[in-house]
Amino acid sequence: MSTRATPGPRERLLDAARELTYSHGMGVGVDTLLKAANVARRSLYDHFGGKDGLIAEVLRRTTAEDEAFYMEIMQAAGEDPRDRLLAVFDNLAQVIAEPDFCGCRYQAADLALTDPDHPAHAITHDYRVRLHRLFEHELVKLGHPQPAHAAAQYLLLIAGTLATGATQADEHPAALARELAEQILDLRHHATPATPDGGAQRRSRR
Repeated sequence: MSTRATPGPRERLLDAARELTYSHGMGVGVDTLLKAANVARRSLYDHFGGKDGLIAEVLRRTTAEDEAFYMEIMQAAGEDPRDRLLAVFDNLAQVIAEPDFCGCRYQAADLALTDPDHPAHAITHDYRVRLHRLFEHELVKLGHPQPAHAAAQYLLLIAGTLATGATQADEHPAALARELAEQILDLRHHATPATPDGGAQRRSRR
């Protein structure tokens, strides 16, 4: 009969910080983290150099997991890029409905960590860049006339959905955002026709 190894101090610190910085905010105290992880203060500094390093490592892990989450959502939705992109909001509705949902971890980190040089900011920025690239790729496949711009709009809708979901879940923000996302995606049907030289024809204004 195999036995499961007990996580070491490093993993216990990461688990505690992952949970507490989400449920209690980035301002959660070091003593609270140490108590939850059942480790000595020295372990924090030996493994992460302090609380800032611990937070950064938590964010590296969660951003990788959340990026994979979006990829899995779209893969499960089939081959049609429109279905894949709209599936994002169908799944966000489920995320918001979870009893322990507290909003977007990354928005909270950027707002709470006021030092612009905190390592967390580079991690959250890189995460959004990767998501933008992911959505832009789908929008290109969809034939959207402005895939980069539409991907930025998509990120804004996701951010708004998560923020509103934390405070006004009864407003069904994911469903509302999905309706707006449909308008973004369907712009490909109303694209300004291109001229032979690759430019866009100007429509007359009445």
